[in-house]
Amino acid sequence: MTLADRLNSGTVSFTAWSGIPDTLTVESVSRLGFEVVTLDMQHGAHHEDSVARCVPAITGPGKHPVIRIPVGRFDMASRALDLGAEAVIAPMINSVEDARRFAAAMKYPPVGERSWGPTFGFPRSSVKDHAEWLATQNSRTISFAMIETRAAYGLLDEILDVAGIDGIFVGPSDFSIAWTSGAALNPNLEDMMGAIADIGTRARKAGKFAAIFATDPKICGRYASMGYQMIAMGNEQTYMRVGAENLIAAARAAIS
Repeated sequence: MTLADRLNSGTVSFTAWSGIPDTLTVESVSRLGFEVVTLDMQHGAHHEDSVARCVPAITGPGKHPVIRIPVGRFDMASRALDLGAEAVIAPMINSVEDARRFAAAMKYPPVGERSWGPTFGFPRSSVKDHAEWLATQNSRTISFAMIETRAAYGLLDEILDVAGIDGIFVGPSDFSIAWTSGAALNPNLEDMMGAIADIGTRARKAGKFAAIFATDPKICGRYASMGYQMIAMGNEQTYMRVGAENLIAAARAAIS
């Protein structure tokens, strides 16, 4: 099952978020209950070498690898796919031209301009030959354009209409900063929830995927009802902190 198959199955998928560029750490995260693992090159410390080495640490336990590239690094989108990623998240897609450049890097002709060279991705896949790879990659890989500014929201339909853009990924923290003109950082800001619901609805109506980052697991049901099919939560520090807090609280309760 590909990530696209999973997202089309009708169930919500959860992605872990990794910022530590260490193969053993990523392998440990990949053995948690998430269906997907995202390596973050934008705000996390992942880089080209860690992506190359960590993709097998994700696929080994049977999870789906996703890469968030740095802002404007559309060349890295192609490289991520060549290294075996199933999806790429591109931040700050604020214009139709941004979306077109991202899509061009993600898709082989005639849809885009992705160059041939799946040096690591092909042998890491279950695809039998290069002909099958070429024929199926455009549908097997997912391009998520991040919607996190008022400019992107204003151009949402045009971005969704770009050939080769498969879905959107909402960054609610940046969206809250944009929504309040820099006055507040609140990813759960009630005043913008109508817009977030609208983004999910319009993406699904266009036949595209919808994904979002949740800073509070309690909001996931609300996001799912808005049409979001993939939800990101936490990072390694969060998983360690929450796990440690639960362990220590249980131990102290036992002692007292």
